[in-house]
Amino acid sequence: MRHKALACYDQEKIDSFLLTAQTGFLGLTDGEMPYVVPMNFVWHDGHVFFHGASEGRKIEMMKRNANASFVVYESFGTISHPVPAKTDTAYMSVMVFGKIGIVTDLSEATEVMQRMLNKYVPGYYDAPLSQNHVEKYRSSLGSKTTIFKLLTTSISAKENQMNEGMQFYPGRTIQMDLKSFE
Repeated sequence: MRHKALACYDQEKIDSFLLTAQTGFLGLTDGEMPYVVPMNFVWHDGHVFFHGASEGRKIEMMKRNANASFVVYESFGTISHPVPAKTDTAYMSVMVFGKIGIVTDLSEATEVMQRMLNKYVPGYYDAPLSQNHVEKYRSSLGSKTTIFKLLTTSISAKENQMNEGMQFYPGRTIQMDLKSFE
């Protein structure tokens, strides 16, 4: 990581971020071109889980090359500064690297899908997801849903915390900030 001052090594903070962030970006390659797909996901036991169709471009790429990255990023706003080069963004980002595998154990697959429901629609269902549903579900296009696990080999995280006193908001001007720098 080039900007070491922004590195985050706090595993508890990383885990908390990954447990609540809504969208991640799965990065694959076919050997020539990168392929990045936004995904819903869950972070569980130190690995990224997501689901998708059992056929298609993504599956073919994973079969040829199981190496992948998964990036999660969230912006918390802009940090204003009278010096334009010091204007910045408050954010947290995590990059997870590893190999993708298919979750074949029905109990594990059901647990992961239940965790996804708990994350994205908490309290909506009044009964837990059944293994039968996970096993038999087909999409509107007829393909079976597959649950994937990115087996983590390394994680890199960065954060730039918000300076509350310098957070930009519509209407804030340089004249307001110059007074505090005098």
